[in-house]
Amino acid sequence: MRENNRRGISPVIATVILIAIAVAIAIAVAFWAAGLTGAFTRFEKLEIASAYAEGSQSTWTIHVMVKNTGSADATVTEIFINGKPSSAAGLTGTTNFSLQAGGSTSLALILTGPYSSGQTVEIKLHTASGAEYPKAIVLP
Repeated sequence: MRENNRRGISPVIATVILIAIAVAIAIAVAFWAAGLTGAFTRFEKLEIASAYAEGSQSTWTIHVMVKNTGSADATVTEIFINGKPSSAAGLTGTTNFSLQAGGSTSLALILTGPYSSGQTVEIKLHTASGAEYPKAIVLP
């Protein structure tokens, strides 16, 4: 008769190995899910860094510095002045443009019409995704 002197892994060691494998798989799945979420959650976020006006009673030049701090490109499709589209509000200049993620641009908007010194004018940038970014400016 042969004696069976082989011994297997102890139950404690086997449990530790199984837990280590489960934790490693859980970490791998968490990193995969985080990467997948990041790919589908790109967003635009425009910030009007500065805006000021200069001019006279009949013609105002509004200078606007816009930054895209989001992770997706943004396309401005319209600029509203006091809730009116640019064409109805007497605004000339660039009213639609694209801005890459992390990029910035300067706008010089010419405003004509019945606007007076001391009046507050609200500029609102409307993007292709439907978001709106307002900024109030007091005419000098």
